[in-house]
Amino acid sequence: MEGLKIVDTHTGRIFVDYEHKLEYLTVGDYGKVNNIKANFLGFTKEIYGVKHGEVDLTEKWVATISTQKGCPMACQFCDCPKYGFYGNATREELALEIRVMLEHFKEYEHTERFNVHFARMGEPSFNPAVLDFAEYDLRELVGKYIKARTIHPVVSTMLPEHNKNLENFLQRWCRIKNDVYKGEAGLQFSINSTDESQRRDGFCRKALALDKIAELAKRLPMPIGRKYTLNFAVTKETILDAEVLDSLFDKNKWIVKITPIHETHSAIKNGYDVGDTYTDYNVYRKFEEPLLDLGWDVIVFVPSKEEDSDRITCGNALISGISS
Repeated sequence: MEGLKIVDTHTGRIFVDYEHKLEYLTVGDYGKVNNIKANFLGFTKEIYGVKHGEVDLTEKWVATISTQKGCPMACQFCDCPKYGFYGNATREELALEIRVMLEHFKEYEHTERFNVHFARMGEPSFNPAVLDFAEYDLRELVGKYIKARTIHPVVSTMLPEHNKNLENFLQRWCRIKNDVYKGEAGLQFSINSTDESQRRDGFCRKALALDKIAELAKRLPMPIGRKYTLNFAVTKETILDAEVLDSLFDKNKWIVKITPIHETHSAIKNGYDVGDTYTDYNVYRKFEEPLLDLGWDVIVFVPSKEEDSDRITCGNALISGISS
C-alpha cells in the first residue's frame, strides 16, 4: 500500500500510514505470569523487570489502532499531539487498520484471543464511528482472516471535559460490552492521579475533574463479565490516595490497573521520572498495598524495556516524528 511504512518490533509490527494519517500496531503478549501482578487472579509474584521472550500470536494477539488522525488533546506524557490533528478515522479506516495488519500475518489461521485496543492515537469518545465499527463490523472482519475463539475490544478514554457526547458514548459502549459481546469487551478510564493538581497538569486541564468522573461512573450499568478499569499510569511522584478512590468508586464495578508512564519523548521533556518503573517494584507496591487493604482488585502491569524502546507502549507515535 502506498504511503505505508512497516517497522518490525521484538513482539510484532508497527504500521505508519502516511496516506491516511494513521498509525496502528500488532503485537504478541508475554503472558500474564510474566508481566502482571494481580492477587485476585492468582498472580502474586512481584515484578522486578520483564525479560523479553518469544510471543505466540495463536495464544493472544493484540491490535492497537488509532481512532483519530493525531490527537486534539495535549497530555504531557504523550507524543501523539505532536503530530497535529486531522480529524476522526472513518468507520472504513478503522476497518482498514485491522485489515492491513491481518493481511501482513497471513501465516496465522487462528488465535485463542484477539484483543483490539482503541488506544494508539486519539481520544475514542470523540469518534462515534468506533461504536458502529465495534458493534457491526469488527467480528465479521476478523473472521474473514482468522478463527478467533474470543474477540475482545477495549476503549480507553481520558474523559475529555468538553465532549458533550461523552456520556452517550460511554453508555452505548457499555451496552455493546454487556449485550453485543456478552461481557467480553473492556472500558478503561485513564485517571493517573487522585490529586487534581497533578491531573490538571498531566491532562493539560482538558479532562473532567475526578468527582465528575465518579458521578458519571455511577450512572454506567453494572458490567457483565470483567469489571471496568480505572487506570493509573504512575511514577514514584504520583499521588494515588486509596481512601479517596474508595470513597468515589464502587469496587464491585471497577478494578484498578497500575502501569508506568512510558518513556515517550514528551514524558522525558516534561520532567516525568520514568527511570525506576521497569525494574523496581517498590514504585508500585506503595500504590498497590493500600488498595488491597481496602478490598480492591488490583492489576500491576509492567512492560519490558524492549517494548518501550520499540515504542509500542501507550503514548508513543512514530508518525509524530515527521512534524516534530
